[in-house]
Amino acid sequence: MNIPVRLRRLRQSASIREMLAETTLSPAQLVQPLFVTEGTELEPVPSLPGIERIPLRQLAAHCRRLHKLGLRGVALFPKIEPALKSADGREALNPDTLVLRATRAIKESVPEILVFNDIALDPYTTHGHDGVLTADGTDVDNDATVSILVEMALLHARAGADFVAPSDMMDGRIRAIRESFEAGGLARTGIMAYSAKFASAYYGPFRDAVGSARTAGAAPISKATYQVNPANRREALREAVLDEGEWADIVMVKPAGPYLDIIRDVRERVELPVAAYQVSGEYAQIHAAAACGWLDLKAVRDESLLAIRRAGADLILTYFAEDWAASR
Repeated sequence: MNIPVRLRRLRQSASIREMLAETTLSPAQLVQPLFVTEGTELEPVPSLPGIERIPLRQLAAHCRRLHKLGLRGVALFPKIEPALKSADGREALNPDTLVLRATRAIKESVPEILVFNDIALDPYTTHGHDGVLTADGTDVDNDATVSILVEMALLHARAGADFVAPSDMMDGRIRAIRESFEAGGLARTGIMAYSAKFASAYYGPFRDAVGSARTAGAAPISKATYQVNPANRREALREAVLDEGEWADIVMVKPAGPYLDIIRDVRERVELPVAAYQVSGEYAQIHAAAACGWLDLKAVRDESLLAIRRAGADLILTYFAEDWAASR
């Protein structure tokens, strides 16, 4: 056959394929979410195979190992004791709460690793919502919640967090936090905004891990009044653009895999770095299919991460981070 253009010439050896790869991935582009407890032993999370809740006393050593693997960031999520939870999430404003002690321990031991701290009330509330409820208990009170989140973000910044990461999806909270940082001498602390966070069904294992899930048999928590409708593409883009205008440093799309189109939209519209969160349900379903022998775990793990990068993510929060970096 006379075919002058043969694209297979550029695929015929591993060296050529590697040299011409349009999308690459490095450990420095991955952030490992970590669940922290007050306990003394590692606690496996059954719905997240290979993921454990880490006792505070072991956290710094774990982060040191992650840094040696080439990872440059961790995202902290506390599992709060039930007795400390309340309707208003007041434990979030305790200057000595678990996640703040964890932040200080990491920055004292491994100052080079970046700490991204979640700013939302769901680990601290008895009802599991990301903010305080209205007087009638039917919805989350946006403005009252923002006031609490500002205080919470200041505590995290003072504890040494490199980035606060508001995941609550309240209107106006990015501007309010940035203004409080500027006024409080914390201009160096970054904000990674959960900008396009969808009201997704993929968060179940995470809620198990932090203890914010409903009890067995109860209806799942609906966060549809504040998280983005999965049907809405333009609305998600508006959220990211608003957060850019409110002085976020990084914007995020969450979940990642089912929303690659949104990652691409955001990447093409904003000038900020774009993060994507490969969430617990994405991780769990890959593991479940591999456990059944239906998928090759490593191959699908790698393909899923490359797809998120190819869509336009500059960094990826993923439960695969440590495993991927260790397998290089």
